[in-house]
Amino acid sequence: MSSVPHRQMYIDGKWTGGEENHEPYRIIDPASGDLVATVDRGTVVDADRAVAAAKAAFNLGEWRRTPVTERAAVLRRVAERIAERMDELTLLQSREIGAPVRLAGAFHIGLPIAHLQYLADQAELYDFAKTGPEIGPVPASGLIRREPLGVCAAIVPWNIPLLLAIWKVAPALAAGNSVVLKPDEKAPLTLVELVREFEAAGLPAGVLNLVTGDGEDVGARLVAHPDVRKIGFTGSTTVGKDIMRSAADSVKRVTLELGGKGPNIVLDDADLDTAVDGALFACMAYSGQACEAGTRLLLPASLHDEFVARLIVRVRTLRLGEPTDPATDLGPLVSRAQQQRVLEFIEAGRAAGATVAVGGGVPTGAAFAAGHWVEPTIFTNVTNDMRIAREEIFGPVLSVLRYETVDEAVAIANDSDYGLSAGVWSRDESRAVEVAERLEAGMVYINDWHVISQFYPFGGSKQSGLGREVGPTALDHYTEAKFVSIDRSGGLEGKAYGLVLSPAS
Repeated sequence: MSSVPHRQMYIDGKWTGGEENHEPYRIIDPASGDLVATVDRGTVVDADRAVAAAKAAFNLGEWRRTPVTERAAVLRRVAERIAERMDELTLLQSREIGAPVRLAGAFHIGLPIAHLQYLADQAELYDFAKTGPEIGPVPASGLIRREPLGVCAAIVPWNIPLLLAIWKVAPALAAGNSVVLKPDEKAPLTLVELVREFEAAGLPAGVLNLVTGDGEDVGARLVAHPDVRKIGFTGSTTVGKDIMRSAADSVKRVTLELGGKGPNIVLDDADLDTAVDGALFACMAYSGQACEAGTRLLLPASLHDEFVARLIVRVRTLRLGEPTDPATDLGPLVSRAQQQRVLEFIEAGRAAGATVAVGGGVPTGAAFAAGHWVEPTIFTNVTNDMRIAREEIFGPVLSVLRYETVDEAVAIANDSDYGLSAGVWSRDESRAVEVAERLEAGMVYINDWHVISQFYPFGGSKQSGLGREVGPTALDHYTEAKFVSIDRSGGLEGKAYGLVLSPAS
C-alpha cells in the first residue's frame, strides 16, 4: 500500500469521494518535487451536492438558532486544537506550499489562531438585534436585526490558505450561515485539517462543506449557483472581475480581495538600516507570493545609489534553501508554472531596459536541482510604464524607481490599477502620516510591512478589491440588516393611513 496519504471532500457531514471518478490531484513539495498527498478532484456535481447540503442545513436551522455564545465556543475549540497541532501543521504547510518553517509557524499557522479567537470574541460582542429611536409622533419603535444570509461560498487561494479561509469561514459561521469552502487545488491540505477540527468541535452536518476542484468549473459553479447568497474570494483581479459579472445575475453579495502592486516610498529622512531590511521584508517574504507585498520601491534621487548598494549587499545574505530548515529565509515558488511566470517577467524587465542589479535567474547547485526556484531579484532603472512596475508578478522581484520630490513619489505610487497596500519610511511620523493620507490604498504601513492584525480591516481600493475582511466589521459582510417597526398606539390617531385613506364613516 502507498504511504502517501489521500484526502477526500467533506459534504453533509461525511468524508466522501467525488461522484465522478477523476484522477486525483497530486500535491507536490515545491522544494523537492516529492509527492506529499493526493486529493479527490471534485466536479460541478460535487459542488451542487455541497450547496444542497448547506442549504438544507440552513433551512433546518439548528446552527443558526444555536446561541451565539455556543457558536463562538465552537470557533474557540477549533483555535485551541490548531494551536495544539501547530508543529504538525507548520510542517504540513511548509511541505505543501514551500513556505519556510519560520514564516509558516508564525504567519501561516500562528496568525490564523489569533484571528479565529478574535472572530469568536467579535461574534459575542456583535449586535444581532438592537432597538432604535422612537418613530414619529405615536408610541412606536424600531428594531434592527442582523440575520444570516444563507449559503456562503469561500474560495481560497494557495498562498496563505488557512488564514484566508478563516477570514471567510469564521465570520460566516459565527453569524449562523452555512458554508461551502473551495481551496485552491495546489494547497488544500491545511484546509482539510481545518474542516476536521470543525467536525470534531461539534458543527452540525451540512453547515460546513469542503469541495476540492478546479476554479474554472467548481469555483465558477459556486459563483453562479442560485442558492449561494454570498461569495468570499481571494485571488487574481482577472478572476475577481469574472466573479462580479457572474454574481450579478442573482445579485449575490461579494467580498473580493484581489491583486496588488504595493508602492513602498522611502523618504529622504528614513533610517537606512531599518528601511533596507524593511524593503526586502516587504517584497521577499514568502518569495514575494503575497498580494500585499511591497514590490515597487520608490527611492529619492539623493539616496538612490547608496540604498541600492546596501540592498544588494543585504539580499546576498539571505539564505535560499530547504523550507523545513529553520535557517532558511526564502523557499521555492509554489509550482513550475509560477516559476516560469516569474522568469518570464524577469526577461520582460530586461527587454524593457531595466537593469538586473542582483539575481535574475534560477540558483545553481545540487540543492536546487529539483523544485521551483527563482533567485531574489532586484531591478534598477525601472520606469512606472514597464510591465514589471505595473503587473503583479507574485515572485521575489523588486522594482526600484527613482523620484525627485515627494509629490512625484505620490504620483508614481498612485499611478496604478491596484490599491491594496503601500508603505512609507521616515523618522518623522507626522510627515509619514501626511504622505500615507495621500496614497490610494486600503492599507498603508509606516516603517513596517505585512502588518496583518485581527483588529483592523484588510482589503483594497481600485482593482484590488471590494469590501473588507476581518476587523471589527467582519460579521457585517455575512449578515443582512432587517428593520422591524413596532406600533404600540392601538389606535389610528397619528398614523400615516390618513395620507391615503379617508376616515371610515
